[in-house]
Amino acid sequence: MTAKHRSADLLLTALAPAIWGSTYVVTTELLPQGYPLTVAMLRALPAGLLLLAAVRVLPQGIWWLRALILGALNFSVFWALLFVAAYRLPGGVAATLGAIQPLVVILLARALLGTPVRSLSVAAALAGIVGVALLVLTPRAALDATGIAAGLASAASMALGTVLSRRWQPPVSALAFTSWQLTAGGLLLLPVAWLAEPALPALTVPNVLGIAYLGLIGAALTYVIWFRGLARLEPSVVSSLGFLSPVTAVLLGWGLLGQSLSPAQLAGMAVVVASVWLSQRAQRPAPLPAAARTL
Repeated sequence: MTAKHRSADLLLTALAPAIWGSTYVVTTELLPQGYPLTVAMLRALPAGLLLLAAVRVLPQGIWWLRALILGALNFSVFWALLFVAAYRLPGGVAATLGAIQPLVVILLARALLGTPVRSLSVAAALAGIVGVALLVLTPRAALDATGIAAGLASAASMALGTVLSRRWQPPVSALAFTSWQLTAGGLLLLPVAWLAEPALPALTVPNVLGIAYLGLIGAALTYVIWFRGLARLEPSVVSSLGFLSPVTAVLLGWGLLGQSLSPAQLAGMAVVVASVWLSQRAQRPAPLPAAARTL
């Protein structure tokens, strides 16, 4: 892969977590409150079925099981535990716990893919955690053991799903691969949402627009981009791009909701951007010696 193509893949893949950062604004401003699992199911299942109808490709053989596992790890388990953490912890604590995901990806990629652990990648992951903490953590943040466990487990679930998505390269396009996972994840969430939450109230036009945005843009489009990036780039590089999500969330809160930006948050943004740059630099292929380039 040339440097030009790699940069294009990085920029395109970074678009996914940047869009995910808009989830907070959409959720708080457009969606009915108190139905997180139902909203997660509505975000995944219709988008997955729509993509599945477009590609008209079903899993074959072992891919039925793999699609189910990946759908659970990347969507059902991840989102369910994420909402548990969000309900039991302040948003800043939950987001900081989620920021350990790139570090877990580095370790899992070593165990499952044989990818060497580079000190620069570890430093970038740790810097990203610090940056996210500066962005969203407050001095009065309260801790809850169940919430912390859920936050850590949700990050581990997505990290394992990320690495397995790279290890299990499907014989289909990123569009079809995404449709399998979203559909499986949505189907797994359906009974949980049905049993754990009351029925949705009558939806307003803003509610419908918010759910449509999260499904079509925040799930279908972004996860096609995300899984395409995983097929082309190292898992540690792709997962580090997730640090951009809280940056987008904070910027949208400032620009659209009138929230203030503190010096600590500005410093956190700078640290996050630096950590993403360090992560991709750590995985950049070494340049060929001059003699080799002239052959």
